[in-house]
Amino acid sequence: MMPLAALPVRQPVLRWMRWLFFVFGLAAIGWVGFAIVDAKIFQVREAQQFSAMEKHIAASAHAPAAESQLTNASLELTAGATLGRIEIARIGVDAIVVEGTGSKWLRRAVGHISGTALPGSKGNVAIAGHRDTFFRALRDIHADDAITLTTLSGVFRYRVDSATVVDPGDTSVLTSGTQSTLTLITCYPFYFVGPAPERFVVRARLEP
Repeated sequence: MMPLAALPVRQPVLRWMRWLFFVFGLAAIGWVGFAIVDAKIFQVREAQQFSAMEKHIAASAHAPAAESQLTNASLELTAGATLGRIEIARIGVDAIVVEGTGSKWLRRAVGHISGTALPGSKGNVAIAGHRDTFFRALRDIHADDAITLTTLSGVFRYRVDSATVVDPGDTSVLTSGTQSTLTLITCYPFYFVGPAPERFVVRARLEP
C-alpha cells in the first residue's frame, strides 16, 4: 500500500505533466495549421505571379529577338525560384514547382531535384513532393495517365509508363538517358507514421 505522505508529492507532478502534454498538443496543432495555411498562401501567390509572367511572355511574342529572350532565360535555378506548374488532372494534382528540395520548399510546393534535366531539355526531369500533401494523390496514379508540366519555356505533356517502389538510396531513378522523361518521387507507404522506409517513383515519357 502506498504511503499517504507520497500522494501530495505525486499529485502536483501529475498535474504538471498533464499541462505539459496539453501545451505540446496545442503547439503541434498550431504548427500543422501554420504549415497548411503557409503552403496555401504560397501556392496562390506563386500561381498568380506565374500566370502574370505567362501573359507578359505571350504579349511580347512578336517583340524583337532581344526582348523575347525572356522565354529561354526564365527558368531560374536559385533555390525556391518558381519553375512552373505540374498538373495530373485525373487524380487532382495541381501544384507549383520550385527549384530545390529543401524542407522549406517542399513544405510549400513540389521541388525540382537540382542536377536533373530542366523541362524542355533532353534527359530526366525529376520532381519530389511530400506524400501527405501535394503528392498524396499519386497513390491512385495509373499507367497512361497524362501529366502536364507548364513552364515559361513551354507546355510539356507526359504519359505515365510505370509506378514502382524503391529503396531511399536507389539513385538510379535519377539517371538521365537520351530520352525526355519525367520522374516523380515521394515517400512510401503513403500512410506510414514517421519517416517512411521506401520511395514511390512514377516514370513518364514526353509525348511528341
